[in-house]
Amino acid sequence: MSTVLNPYLAFGREAREAMNFYHGVFGGDLVVTTFGEGGMQHEPGEADLVMHAQLTTADGHTLMASDTPSTMPVPERGQQVSVSGDDAHLLTRYWEGLSDGARIVEPLAQAPWGDTFGMLVDRWGVTWMVSIAAPTGHSG
Repeated sequence: MSTVLNPYLAFGREAREAMNFYHGVFGGDLVVTTFGEGGMQHEPGEADLVMHAQLTTADGHTLMASDTPSTMPVPERGQQVSVSGDDAHLLTRYWEGLSDGARIVEPLAQAPWGDTFGMLVDRWGVTWMVSIAAPTGHSG
């Protein structure tokens, strides 16, 4: 049996907007189920809130999210997601997409440890860290 560990982001009322944005950045398949569709008890006017959204990319990444109904406390900000690897082209494309409307904390640039690293806070308050592994196997 295998296991999977993936981020699950909690939003107040912005899950659909955020997940549609991430879908535009990462591609893949996005499935959104509302509280009304899921048959969950909900307050009047909350049937269209996102009970569960799942974005699955061709690269095998999974990102999940939900809205917070009025019967639950709104989540604290401070959610962080890290995306890393050695595909500089793809990770740079992710960075550029995530940068739209974001506050750049650290520009995507070579870090003292050799990798290319950047950090930003997107328009929903989610911190994204992008790390591109330094090329290996150089002989000098």
